[in-house]
Order: sequence, then structure tokens, then C-alpha cells
Amino acid sequence: MIIIARLSCGGKLVLGVAMGAITFFSNVETGLAQSSSLLTTIPSSPSLAQPVSPLTTIPSSPSLAQSSSPPTTIPNALSPVSQAPEEPAEEEITVTGRILNQPVFAPFRRDATVRDSTRPVSVITREQIEAQGARTVQEALRYLPGILSDGTAGGQLGAQSSQFIRGGNSAQVLILLDGRPINDIGFFGGFDLSEFTTDNVERIEVLPGGGSSLYGSDALGGVINIVTRSSSTQPTPPEFTVRTAAGSFGLNEQSIQAQGQGWSLGYTRIQADNNFPFTINSIGLQSTRSNASVLYNNLNVRLEGQLDDRNTLRFSTLYLTKQFEVPGGVPIPNSIGAFNTLTPQAQQYTDQVLSDLVLQSSLGGGNDSLLTSRIYGDFLNYNYNNPDPDTFGTRDDVSRRSLGAQVQHNWQFAPNQTLTYGFDYRNTRSRNTTFTYGSTPANVNVNYDGDISQSALFTRYEINFTPSFSVNLSLRQDFNSLVSGSFTSPSIGTRLALSPSTSLRANYARSFRAPQISNLEGLAAFSVVGNPNLKPEVGNSFDIGIDQELGNIGLLRLTFFNNQIDNLINFVAGSPSTYQNIGRVNTSGLEASLNLQLAQNLYAFSNYTLNDPRIISDANTSIEGNQLSFRGANSLNIGLAYETPEGIYTAVLLRNLSRYFVNNANTESLPGYTTVDFKLRLPLGRHSAFNASLDNLFNQQYQQYPGYPAVGISFRVGVSATF
Repeated sequence: MIIIARLSCGGKLVLGVAMGAITFFSNVETGLAQSSSLLTTIPSSPSLAQPVSPLTTIPSSPSLAQSSSPPTTIPNALSPVSQAPEEPAEEEITVTGRILNQPVFAPFRRDATVRDSTRPVSVITREQIEAQGARTVQEALRYLPGILSDGTAGGQLGAQSSQFIRGGNSAQVLILLDGRPINDIGFFGGFDLSEFTTDNVERIEVLPGGGSSLYGSDALGGVINIVTRSSSTQPTPPEFTVRTAAGSFGLNEQSIQAQGQGWSLGYTRIQADNNFPFTINSIGLQSTRSNASVLYNNLNVRLEGQLDDRNTLRFSTLYLTKQFEVPGGVPIPNSIGAFNTLTPQAQQYTDQVLSDLVLQSSLGGGNDSLLTSRIYGDFLNYNYNNPDPDTFGTRDDVSRRSLGAQVQHNWQFAPNQTLTYGFDYRNTRSRNTTFTYGSTPANVNVNYDGDISQSALFTRYEINFTPSFSVNLSLRQDFNSLVSGSFTSPSIGTRLALSPSTSLRANYARSFRAPQISNLEGLAAFSVVGNPNLKPEVGNSFDIGIDQELGNIGLLRLTFFNNQIDNLINFVAGSPSTYQNIGRVNTSGLEASLNLQLAQNLYAFSNYTLNDPRIISDANTSIEGNQLSFRGANSLNIGLAYETPEGIYTAVLLRNLSRYFVNNANTESLPGYTTVDFKLRLPLGRHSAFNASLDNLFNQQYQQYPGYPAVGISFRVGVSATF
């Protein structure tokens, strides 16, 4: 169970608890688990899991019946980068207002609020990231409802992430950076969120369910949008924020962020040995993890300025590096982990550059029409090197570049109607080679070397028929350089306020995921032949929910969801092996979230996610009707937090994950587990603070994948200052 503590504004304490957030990254996928698609729908709720920052005040919200109409001023369209915060106002904030007035971009492709969305979206704010001590985006997602984000490659800092949403695997969850895609479409299919440190992150939005009608391929399970911090738009002296921290297992962190009018610059360094002790009871093993250290050196730069009073130009770039020792897995007899291998010499290195140039132009004489144009370029180099031939030693290299453009117009052409439309283009070229140590003759195999071009036209229309009833319609036509890569994605959503405190919402979306380059060209080093005739995976998702305000002291949100994916791209073993469109998965579930104010400055929350991902059809008919591996866990989160106007903050966070199957045959499972975390913040002065955390307080020993142990009890202490 995981509880997320929310910080309140104006000295009010906010407790946020988020639901199921334990992600497992599949090291080995069998049967349908190897399929890139496998999607289950678990709608994230914008409950207290979307805590509002402890330092930023969001005014008390109007009742749910006062359904939002599109704002008269269209905010940032294509680039939802947060604006520099204004001085907070000292005013009472309700639990309901804190949640429903949270800014969000992903459901609309423009800035709006959680209240405006017909979708059950969740948000992690800057203040919540700091309060939880989340060092990477992967860690920040841990306490959210409806997403399993810890991965299955081990629980230590730096271990590769995975994002399972509504039964979808990482390749079926689209990752956005300020509203534009950064997913790999070469081999991995997703984006490793353990590489993205959080010092430059303003908020993270999680949108469960199909998202292709706005964003295109890969949004079968959901969409995660990372919104970066912005520089000040007003004349202001330079501001510097520095922090340092240390903790268990050789952890040390240093970060500096600086900003002034029209510019910001930051650097983050994080290092850890990750030599934690662990116990695997099933084989009676007590040992210490080795060859698991990680080193980050990340840089962020942003420049922006007004060309005139109607046009703004912005350039931003991120340089992300991660050097990670890969420990491998402990062999577990009579298990899917039986073929695990410890790799004492293996290392992985990744560096990537993510750059954007954005021009925003206000059209006409008012503020109801905004044209946003963007060009971007991403460049990645990945190397995995295990020189030990006794542990299947290989050297794997990936070189990838992605170039894209977006043009989007947000237009409020009537007081109650908004139209968003535009054009997207992205070309990705990727090359992957593998060298096997000890092979005779020694040679380098080119697994794939190709590119995919994707383009699309899209539109979204939103109308408020009355102050209590709104409908939105979206349609996107994607064109792909693949023979069968084009796709049409419609969606519809509606919200109806039955009373000032009760609202119903419902959504339907059709989504898709185009094949990856490796699916089309194969993996020569592993005798896998590509299939150029693969069709896109197709998803149909539906959810219906209710938001019930409990006066000014609480909010109850319930959501039922169903998500089905067809044409799953499955790995088919043989001589040679290949990929085929085989299989269907259906996931249904229920999510309940309750947030309450117990007393002044004291808040609590609880949420529960029930999800049931079932294999409907597969090449292996014996597994039909079984639960999908790793995605069938139910999660419970409970949290309690207290914060004073002086900035003292303390929270206890509990999360529970139920037992889940680790193979599609449903013959092996891992037991559930419960962890309890403690968080503390003490102000040292007006502009400095001491932070501490004690995680896994009771030293729960568990595995995320057979043979891959998670971290037991650990601590972290640090100080931060702004001047």
C-alpha cells in the first residue's frame, strides 16, 4: 500500500494518498506477457493522490455543478510548461478545491483543470515530489492509483522502470515531455522513467485509458505527461536553489537550479552503491546485492523571451545520462526465475538529448486564439556490456534519433465552445547491433537498422450545453510509413452535474499501437525474423464514474473501467522465431478514492484499485481465461499527513499490493506485501529546510520478479536552500 501525503497551501496540511503504484518491469515475457500490447484499464483518479503543493495556494473551488467552460484566455497549447508561481494567497482551501482545481494538460491538449476533465486524471505536483523525496519520475509515480511503476528489474535506484496502466505494458503507455512524444519505437517500445530525475519537473500527469485520439500511437493503456519547470516571465533577480542529501547504501545527491527572467539552468548528480542486504525466503537465501551502483549526471537549460506582445519563443534542452551496473537475477529453482543469472561484470550506459524550439502566437486582437508551433529533436545512445562469456556475455548498442514537428491551434470561438486542431509529424531512425563474447567466429550482428515516419491530423471539439453538462469529441487520423500503419482514432467524453456536489462522467476511446522497428526487421543476433505485414494493435476503452463532494471536508471518486486490446503483437518461438498479430486481452476493474480533512491541518486519504486483466484469446489456447501476468495485482493506499503554517510537515504512507501471477499459465505467483514509509520536513529558516525519510520502515522483504529482490529499510536525509 502506498500513501501519498499532500501538502497544503497557506500553511494548511494536505494529505494525499495514492493508489496502487507498484510497477513491475518484465525481464522475461512469455506467451501473451511477451506481447507488446496486453492492456488493462485502471482509471487514475484525481484524488488526493494529486496533492497540491504545500507552498502554492489554489483557491477554493466552486461546486461541481459549476462545470467549467473553456477559459476566455487560451493558455499554453502545445507546451504545457508550468509558469513561474505567483506569491501564494493566504486563504482557506478545501479538499475538494485542492483536487479539482489542479492544473492539467494531458486530457485536453491545452491547459485546464482536473474539474474540467471527463477523464479520471491524476497529478503529482512539484511540492509533492519534494515532500516524498522522489528522485526520479519512476519514484514519483509510485503512490498513484491505477499504475504499477516500480518495474521488475529490482527495486533499487536506477533499475529499469516499467509503466503498467489498465493492463497495458510499457510499450502501450505513451510518455510525453511537455506534450510531445518521447517513446522509443525501435526495440524497447516505452521510455525508461528511471533515467529522468525530478529537479526540473514541475508536475507529472497520468491519464489512464486510450489516448490516441489526441496523441497517436502507443497510447493504449494510458498517457504520462512530464511537465518541466519554467523560467520567470517577470523582471526578477536571479534565484538559486541548492540541495544535498545522503542516505543508505552509499547514496549521495547534489543539485543546483538557477533561474532569472527568461532563463533557467540546472544540474543534478545522484550516486548510489545499492549494496543492500536481502532475503529470499523461498530458497532460504540471505545475501547482499552487488554490482548494482548507479550514477546520474543530468543537465537542463531553458531560454525564452517575447518577440513582441503577441509572440513568445522558447528553447529548452535536457541532457540525461545514467551509468548503471546490472546485477542480474538470483536463480530460483522450479520457477520462471530458474534461468536467472547473476552478472557481476555487466554495465549499462545511456545518454540522451531532448531538445525543443517552440513559438507561441496569439492570433487576432484578443486572447481566445493561440497558435503553437514546435520542432524537436531527440538523440539517444545506449550501451549494455557484459564481457563475461560464462554469463551469456554480450555487448549491445543502440543509436537512435527522432525529429519531429507539431502545429496546433487552440480557438475559443464561442463562450461555451473550444476547438483544438493541428498536425503532428515524427521520424525516428534506430540502429541496434549485438556482439557476443566467446562466439566463433567473432562478429557483430546488426539486429535492425531502419526508420519509421508518422504524421497525423487531429481535432478536439468541446461544448458546454449548460453550466452542468459538457461533451467533448476528438478525432485523429494517423498516417504511417508502414504498409498497415495508418489508423483512425475517435473518442467521446461527457460530464453531467446532477447537483452542486454530485457529477457523473463517462468516456469512450479507440486507440492503437503501431509495430516497432524490431518487430518489422527482427533481431538477427537472436535468430528472430521480422514480420513486415504486422498490423497495429487496437484498443477500445470505456470508463464511467462519479465524483461526490462531502461538503468542504472530503471528496469521494468511483470509477468503473473496461479496456480491450486486439491484434496483440506476440513473440512466436520457432526456427526461426518471429512476431505475429495473435491474441486479445480484456481488463476490467473498479477504483475508489476517498479524501478527508480530519481536523485543522490534518488530512487522510484512502484508495483501492481492483483490476482483473484476462487473456481472451492467444496462440496458446491453454492460457485463455487466465489472468495476465504481473498486471492482476490489486492495490490499497492509506495516508495521513500533518503540516503547520510554519512549514513543519510529517506523514506516514502505507501501501499494500496483493498477490499476483508471474506467468500467463497462472502456475506461479508472488505473495503480496505491505510497506510503510515515514516523511519529515523541518524549516531551518525562511528559505531553507531539512528533509528526512525512512522507507520500508518494517524492513519488508519481497521480490518484484522471482529472483529480483526489492530494497528493505532505508533512510535519506538532506537540506535545501533558496537564495
